[in-house]
Amino acid sequence: MKQPSLSQLRAFAAVAEHLHFRDAAAALGMSQPALSGAVSALEEALGVQLLERTTRKVLLSPAGERLAVRAGAVLDAVGELMEEAEAAQAPFTGVLRLGVIPTVAPYLLPTVLRLVHTRYPELDLQVHEEQTSSLLEGLAAGRLDLLLLAVPLGVPGVVELPLFDEDFVLVAPREHPLVGRSDLPREVLRELDLLLLDEGHCLRDQALDICREAGRTEGTPVTTTAAGLSTLVQLVAGGLGVTLLPRTAVKVETARNASLRTGDFAAPAPSRRIALAMRAGAARQSEFEELAHALRDAMRRLPVRVATGADEAARAARS
Repeated sequence: MKQPSLSQLRAFAAVAEHLHFRDAAAALGMSQPALSGAVSALEEALGVQLLERTTRKVLLSPAGERLAVRAGAVLDAVGELMEEAEAAQAPFTGVLRLGVIPTVAPYLLPTVLRLVHTRYPELDLQVHEEQTSSLLEGLAAGRLDLLLLAVPLGVPGVVELPLFDEDFVLVAPREHPLVGRSDLPREVLRELDLLLLDEGHCLRDQALDICREAGRTEGTPVTTTAAGLSTLVQLVAGGLGVTLLPRTAVKVETARNASLRTGDFAAPAPSRRIALAMRAGAARQSEFEELAHALRDAMRRLPVRVATGADEAARAARS
């Protein structure tokens, strides 16, 4: 059995609808001989007589009645396929699966969601909050389209679109001698009772890197009992130690407890970079780059240093 063509199916469907070759040909904008030839070719391809032709009218054969329904369904499905393909060509439509790390999600998602709802109302944004390793696995497997997380990642095949840099802030009980200062040297971290997140959080690794740079020895104990920043801050409020928070989290987390205060580090303060990350060669790369540009503008109201054109050029050079 030969494979029928779409043009043959359209010809047969038109004849089945009009039961008249001339009317069917007019509806399709083709000649009557061409229409008749297409239907005959379909009958030959299927090995089935579809029509009963008389000098006065056209009738569907029993097989033709059954196959006319199937032909209509095929043509409807093809039409839906074409509509979906056309919609896919429009930027910022359809589903976008965004992965976000826990130390970013509560503080940046309000800005991200406000931007998407206002500027990209046809975009179906689906948010997945996971740790960095899980997000990268999801990106590689195609489960996620785009990530919002701390960089650099150093992962081959992943392109980073820098958004901003933000400083770390020391959070301590209000009576602590280091709070209220804006000139803290990093060396103060060497002997403090430091509270950090559990294993697996990139913020924990970043804080430990800062401590090592400050000269904190590996043997200096670090209490690790918190799965999230909210719990971490409450442990500080309870007098168990101090911690480091990214500046975007400070207002949200410290506002819950009047017994907490902060101290700022002397310049250059320890900091982290937040970026979007996508697969190299992603089909929606230009769309993601435009989104990154829009997010940079939206995040200028936050206590961060928005990435510049030089940052983007450096990223492009590395990728």
